[in-house]
Amino acid sequence: MIRKANAVWRGTGRDGAGDLTSASGVLSKTPYSYKTRFEDTPGTNPEELLAAAHAGCFTMALAFALQQAGLTATELRTEAAVTLDPADGGGFRISRSALTLRAKIPGIDDAKFQELAKGAEQNCPVSKVLNAEITLDAALEG
Repeated sequence: MIRKANAVWRGTGRDGAGDLTSASGVLSKTPYSYKTRFEDTPGTNPEELLAAAHAGCFTMALAFALQQAGLTATELRTEAAVTLDPADGGGFRISRSALTLRAKIPGIDDAKFQELAKGAEQNCPVSKVLNAEITLDAALEG
């Protein structure tokens, strides 16, 4: 399976701007720039897209793990917070992705929940590709 997206950039790094388009059309000339990455200008940025990918991948991996255990979640809500830090020697690096999961899963105890959540965190494809610290705060809700 191969998934594709395209980036187009015009101008300098700080004053230029670009857009992102995914083959599915979900992103269609979605703007990104220095200001969408380092300030609060509307648009997206690579870190936000990576956070969405990590949250989605992890949550789906957990849903499959629950299914294999004979369980079905009522709801899995995951936030991924991706940190961009200055890198040694200049530039930047993605240093961390912090996953926060809140789940409603009938018939599961906390020990099994933590085991399955940790397994999903370690084994989802996005976690495997990240060269960053990954943390997980997982909690069951009533």
